[in-house]
Amino acid sequence: MADLQVSTTEGFDTSARSFRHYLYAGLYIFRLLAITLLILALARPQTSLSRQDISVEGIDLVIALDISGSMTAMDFKPNRLEAAKDVAVEFISDRPNDRIGLVIFSGESFTQCPLTTDHAVLKNLFRDIRSGMIEDGTALGDGLATAVNRLRGSKALSKVIILLTDGVSNTGAVDPRSAAEIAKLYGIRIYTIGIGTIGQAPFPVQTPFGMQTQMMEVKIDEPLMKEIALMTDGTYFRATNNSKLREIYQEIDKMEKSKIDVTEFRKRKEEFLPLVIFAFILLSLEILLRYLFLKNIP
Repeated sequence: MADLQVSTTEGFDTSARSFRHYLYAGLYIFRLLAITLLILALARPQTSLSRQDISVEGIDLVIALDISGSMTAMDFKPNRLEAAKDVAVEFISDRPNDRIGLVIFSGESFTQCPLTTDHAVLKNLFRDIRSGMIEDGTALGDGLATAVNRLRGSKALSKVIILLTDGVSNTGAVDPRSAAEIAKLYGIRIYTIGIGTIGQAPFPVQTPFGMQTQMMEVKIDEPLMKEIALMTDGTYFRATNNSKLREIYQEIDKMEKSKIDVTEFRKRKEEFLPLVIFAFILLSLEILLRYLFLKNIP
């Protein structure tokens, strides 16, 4: 076929252009927008951290837990410490609106977790507790004083300490009665729990022949525990097995609640996915239009 040769293209300038011609020219814009969105997605846009002050029903509560060597006694299943941890975690799960903290003590004491409403973190810290983390002994006064220190700045109407031990105060710089007096001064109520069976209990003991079990007398300073609880309008409980310990925590769970103010923090959230999806849609639309709908446009 012979070519048609003309001296000028001015005659074609007046020819009518259809909508498809303009749409074809717009394909470049689709691709440019898609590339722009992908670049923005690679920059990983995120929502900013937000905080909100809310008022919830609950109390401020600190659990002071004895982790001395005697807490490995096996009159509880599997032992006193593990039973105390398991029941405490159940107790925490039933009180989602409370600010709860954790203090552990043995020959000395320290705060394992300050007051918090992030109970997932608190439960994990509970599970990490083991006997032997700190020097052995029973610094009852130090453990109680540390718990009081965590609560003294609280503005909650109800402030509570749950003090759990299986022994007699035999070390530490603070007298337990003095710590209880300070708690009373700050309006803190103390619930004391003596954990251990009546009489003798099996204790794991390291011998030249390996770890063996020996029966030893259970010694809990119940008069002191009762006095501490009475001084602060609290109650003393004696737990002799797993089920009794669980019942004690259920009894404490019936304590009154009060309004407390909590600052709730929200974490950052990734926002790149909508940009990637929109870019994919634009690229797909551009390809479909170019190679299907507009394939006959030069």
